Amino acid sequence: MTRIYGLIKSGVDMTHSVLLDTSFFIRLLNDEDTLHENAKGYFKYFLDNDIVMNISTISIAEYCVLGRIAELPLKNIFIVPFNLDHAEKAGDFASIIFSEKNISRESLLPRAIIPNDSKLFAQADVDNSITHFVTSDKRSQSTFRILKGKTNPKFEIIDISVPHDQVFGILDFKK
Repeated sequence: MTRIYGLIKSGVDMTHSVLLDTSFFIRLLNDEDTLHENAKGYFKYFLDNDIVMNISTISIAEYCVLGRIAELPLKNIFIVPFNLDHAEKAGDFASIIFSEKNISRESLLPRAIIPNDSKLFAQADVDNSITHFVTSDKRSQSTFRILKGKTNPKFEIIDISVPHDQVFGILDFKK
């Protein structure tokens, strides 16, 4: 039996959205994590400001290694399946990353294992509504810098180690 979780993108008019990384959900769902409050702040900000949130099926798979799908707040999030156009862009991105990291062609044979970052970045790049990739993963951020040096991704990174009010310039008069 097939179960449907969350929202599926189809015919939705979106001009601005974000792709949330696995690391975002790990921090959001663990109230003992040092970045939990930051993740909560971003989640609330996105909801309050009608910014569409997306999660990739790749991030869902990563989360489900140690967590359960039922833990994810999918009610308010679009699920982005990994498709053919994403696969093609992921191959392009992985090629750039492998080249910049001096990974030899021989080490990629008989088949290259494409890092999930390349796949997630491809999804963010192909989807014209996605303007930001939201993460706390330093390795992802480093990989993004490599890509940005060689190509022009259509999205930016938001690092949740910086609180949302600082990123978006929000004044908190309640303090």
